[in-house]
Amino acid sequence: MKGKIAEIFDSVQGEGLYLGEKQIFVRFFGCNLSCKFCDTKLNCFTEYSPEQLFEKIRLYQNGFHSVSFTGGEPLMQKDYLKEVLKLTSAHGYKNYLETNGTLAEELAEVIDYLDIVAMDLKLPTSTGMGELWSSHQRFLKTASRKEVFLKAIICGSTQEQDLRKALALVKEVNKAAILVLQPNSYEDNGSLTEKLRSFKDICVKEEVLTCVISQIHKIAGIK
Repeated sequence: MKGKIAEIFDSVQGEGLYLGEKQIFVRFFGCNLSCKFCDTKLNCFTEYSPEQLFEKIRLYQNGFHSVSFTGGEPLMQKDYLKEVLKLTSAHGYKNYLETNGTLAEELAEVIDYLDIVAMDLKLPTSTGMGELWSSHQRFLKTASRKEVFLKAIICGSTQEQDLRKALALVKEVNKAAILVLQPNSYEDNGSLTEKLRSFKDICVKEEVLTCVISQIHKIAGIK
């Protein structure tokens, strides 16, 4: 068995609740979605067996918070991912999955080997795609077996109705999950700032724990 890996590198987490933590990043090739704001265009990969990839991970020194399996969408290669997670878990690594939150059945097969799930909520008026609420609902139910937090990209096009649907989903499935509102890094204007303030106020009124966190690694020029 071999997996398609776009890159392996060490850096600090630039977004979400673990902002600033040192991580080893393993970027999987391929994604099942095509969000209009996607900032990760992958056009090449290297094939590794699970053992070969693990040996690459082991080359990095100690002091890392976790291994971030990101993409693309890692769960598209769930059988391969599972074998890698078994190896990292067995050797004491903390496993952190960054995912678009749509492949619930695939997540169920690897959840036992994960420690943290950073799950996207793809708001239709942000992504330019169709609704994914039922997929997100099933995914969050499974992800809630472990530590999970949610991220939603907010664009100038994002409508309040999508935010309210997202909040209803969180309240129904896992009210303890924290929602991160992440401004679209391709937009930098005052109207988006005002929208984020308004959306945060709605989250407070709906009693969903929420914070606004930009992609700091882009601002700081860090990979």
